[in-house]
Amino acid sequence: MSNVEQTTAPTGLRVVHDGRVLRVTIANPKRKNAINYDTMVALGDAFEAVVEDRTVRAIVLTGEGEDFCTGADLSGVVSEAQRGITPEMTMDAANRLVKAIVDAPVPVIARIRGAAAGVGVALALAADLTYASEDAYLLLAFINIGLMPDGGAAAMIAAAAGRPLAAEMALLGERLPIADAVRHGLVTGVLSAEELDAKVEAAAAKLSTGPRRALELTKSALNAASLTSLDAALAAEKTGQSELLQSPDFMEGATAMLTKRKAVFAE
Repeated sequence: MSNVEQTTAPTGLRVVHDGRVLRVTIANPKRKNAINYDTMVALGDAFEAVVEDRTVRAIVLTGEGEDFCTGADLSGVVSEAQRGITPEMTMDAANRLVKAIVDAPVPVIARIRGAAAGVGVALALAADLTYASEDAYLLLAFINIGLMPDGGAAAMIAAAAGRPLAAEMALLGERLPIADAVRHGLVTGVLSAEELDAKVEAAAAKLSTGPRRALELTKSALNAASLTSLDAALAAEKTGQSELLQSPDFMEGATAMLTKRKAVFAE
């Protein structure tokens, strides 16, 4: 690599300027790259900074190790509440992050291995080009812990594949194998683990020599045609999820997940 510059970031995130490519890596492999409030804020900062950094032509978003991102890190819920981080603040951070990816002035390439779950699905689908390895899968697991999908994931699934698939994923909370995801038009391509990096790097290299303004306007036009309901979905999710994050069902679901037992929700 040439012209590589490391950017300071909190634990759980690595941001590197590699020439005209910005490489953003969620770096919490021991937790399968689950993200907490601070990491969501830092991710949003990294994507928003590209508006002013006109040297960047492409962004590569990935996760360290065997998984892309398994959503919010439930192990930090209590400590975040003790710091005064409210459900509304959490939702604002998540919504800002997804919008920062969608609104980034240059194409975002998501490199997916293993699990893309929870808000990780939203991060993967908010990218312009999403390449995944054959072992990858998408999982909207929110319903399993007493929550609703957020990050605009359900809206983006519905926009690409239709309401029936979005409803099945959101209401049943079951894995969608990546082969089915590509068949429904949710991801750009599926490759072997050996081919994935080569494909991502080839796309990043091509974009890195592209015309910045033309890339920006092309991306904006594509989003205007396909993501018309995203802002409304994010607003509705903030209202609903802020309520659910304070509910007994969520506390039961989160506790059950962390202690590896089946949740028993209130009747």
